[in-house]
Amino acid sequence: MVNLKVGGVPEHFNYPWYITLKNKEYTKKGINLRWKDFPGGTGAMCKSLREGEIDIAIVLTEGIIKDIINGNPSKITQTFVQSPLIWGIHVGAKSSFKTIADLEHATVAISRYGSGSHLMAIVNAHNNGWDIDKLKFKVVGNLQGGIDALTNGDADYFMWEHFTTKPLVDNGTFRRLGDCPTPWPCFVVAVRNEVLENNLEEVKTVLNIINNCTEDFKSIENIDQTLAQRYEQQLEDIQEWLSITEWTDGNPVTKNLITRIQNKMVHFNVIDEKKDSGELIRNLYI
Repeated sequence: MVNLKVGGVPEHFNYPWYITLKNKEYTKKGINLRWKDFPGGTGAMCKSLREGEIDIAIVLTEGIIKDIINGNPSKITQTFVQSPLIWGIHVGAKSSFKTIADLEHATVAISRYGSGSHLMAIVNAHNNGWDIDKLKFKVVGNLQGGIDALTNGDADYFMWEHFTTKPLVDNGTFRRLGDCPTPWPCFVVAVRNEVLENNLEEVKTVLNIINNCTEDFKSIENIDQTLAQRYEQQLEDIQEWLSITEWTDGNPVTKNLITRIQNKMVHFNVIDEKKDSGELIRNLYI
């Protein structure tokens, strides 16, 4: 039995992993796969990949590209979710800010540097023509930290996935001023180089299993009701989310795609310079 550890955010995107683990699909193939939740998001997962605490990460595209460029010994093996991630731009319920334009000189809460909440704050600032060098950040760790920071006035706004935070908008904890979609596929699978060298066939098996699940995920009976209950969402919100979310088509990640994303990241000042895209990816089926 080969031991592998996979990490991801505890959100509806990753429910296919729960299904396949519950069905012991990996165990049947001789793989002892263990899942670890990362409420802190991509920055925390990049750190765990670097330290060998997890072997595989379901991670935000922009975050892992930046971290591999900065020395993370991992490779992107495939896209996991092809559609953009919709980042809600939130302020506290009692905040005086009314529009996104009001936030130009405000302090943005981020889970950590290099995280999606950090990088997408830069993208949002660029979209609005703000001076990125003047952005002010407050590190808050995770979603709960963002709630606390906006409630206590330690930060002014916080960007997090639209549907995950929708219950907080509904109950009056947050007000959403708008959305900022990622200009690229939102989640990819990253694997540590050491694991790719030593357990390539097992990694292929894991990805084949999860890809088979995501291919038919939307057609699972009552999946909308299951997700709404598990993630404490309104049924109509889950139905809307399912309608706009597309998982991988199983095609390999191309150098061309990563180059296009890097071009955008340079344009948005998220990274300083591009790296050879071939150094960031490892296609398993070529």
